[in-house]
Amino acid sequence: MIESAFSDHGIRPITTLNAKGLYCPMPLLAAKKKLTQLNSGDILQVDSTDPDSRNDFAGWCTRSGNAYMGEKEGFGYISFFIRKK
Repeated sequence: MIESAFSDHGIRPITTLNAKGLYCPMPLLAAKKKLTQLNSGDILQVDSTDPDSRNDFAGWCTRSGNAYMGEKEGFGYISFFIRKK
């Protein structure tokens, strides 16, 4: 679990997916698979080192109906937050 501004704003991931070292489209595919294991309303944190994931996650959430909750820069990676529809 991360301690960040996201926790202060009510974004509390139920689980974290480590997609570091994976490149497009693997972080997105791994997130899709992980989301099938979660309940509606659960928040998934995806940690990725692929900067192209910014466009992938935001666009996919719009198309799929899941909510893109935002992102947070880490040390050498980006954390993405997705709420399952």
